[in-house]
Amino acid sequence: MSDISHFFKPVETKEDLEPDSGTFSNIIKSYKGDNFPDLEDLDIAFFGVLEDRSAVSNSGSAAAPNVIRNCLQGLYPTGFNPKIADLGNIEPGHTVKDTYFAVSAVVEYLVKKNIVPIILGGSQDLSFAQFLGYQNLEQTINVCSIDSTFDLGIANENLNNRSFLGKIILHQPNFLFNYSVLGYQSYLVSQNGLEMMEKLYFDTYRLGQVRHNVSESEPIIRHADMLTFDFSSVRYSDAPGTEHASPNGFYAEEACQMMRYAGMNDKITSLGLYELNPNFDKRGKTAALAAQMIWCFLEGYYQRKKDYPSRSNPDYTRFHVFLENNRYEINFFRSLKTDRWWMEVPYPPDKNIRFERHTLIPCSVKDYEMACKDEIPDRWWQTYQKLF
Repeated sequence: MSDISHFFKPVETKEDLEPDSGTFSNIIKSYKGDNFPDLEDLDIAFFGVLEDRSAVSNSGSAAAPNVIRNCLQGLYPTGFNPKIADLGNIEPGHTVKDTYFAVSAVVEYLVKKNIVPIILGGSQDLSFAQFLGYQNLEQTINVCSIDSTFDLGIANENLNNRSFLGKIILHQPNFLFNYSVLGYQSYLVSQNGLEMMEKLYFDTYRLGQVRHNVSESEPIIRHADMLTFDFSSVRYSDAPGTEHASPNGFYAEEACQMMRYAGMNDKITSLGLYELNPNFDKRGKTAALAAQMIWCFLEGYYQRKKDYPSRSNPDYTRFHVFLENNRYEINFFRSLKTDRWWMEVPYPPDKNIRFERHTLIPCSVKDYEMACKDEIPDRWWQTYQKLF
């Protein structure tokens, strides 16, 4: 029996469904009866969190995990052979903080065992609990959120699904290095919030920026250790299943593409899907999208190339670019295996070693082309400011 099994309740399945031998229903190791899944030799483990007591205007999202897993069971893992388990559901604790403790403990346990947890929320304040799962890993991390807003909240506000980011930023000890938001919509964001994100040198990308070329989101996602996804970032016509749905947002296929990028990211060690509310869904459209997004994440995961640069590895082409009359030097690395790019921020050896893992920043060929025109790429400059 696993050290985390006591946090979970078994999965309730529909007995009238005849499992297809080729679908996930016959491949996923599920917690049923008294049989908690064996965690040995697993790559991925997903679990539901039946918690929405801190959801602002989205009560009912706690019912999402079961409808998502029902949709996932009918999909075929065509092209890959997943080693995956369904650990069951974490039920609401005596207090919301008890639920947060359970989620963070499970995330920490799985990450230490090199198993990627996929959290099926529940409300997005659970992102804070997902984040806390990293506090004992003795390294600073990067977080990426696909969201239509920043969810900063206001000072002294209780933690909820609209204030979790503010709590992450203020958490002590501080182990957050960078935060990226993909797909924010300007009319949903205050000027004060935007200025705060800029002062912290966090990465913020408007919906139009990302949708103009979704492939440019890949380096941003590749920089993350932890990813959270709010279903309100998808347009209402594609994902009606949330109280905060908007007529604007990502298309379903763009959400799936970003999940594939996330799966391909060697660094990402946890994924959280939040704010899906079956009470507002139409014909299970949003739940089906969530299941397909998980499928795309898995497909990406099993295409990982482990091509993070090494300064002496011959599988990379290295480029040196000098900017502003040799004031700055940027080293670029291009993987000969995947054609992916990174750029290096110089890091003095006397600086704190806990930031050393952040000196190689994922980028695209556009960043290299910009540097060749004597323009410092924004991502490089923001990281440089944080390190120095």
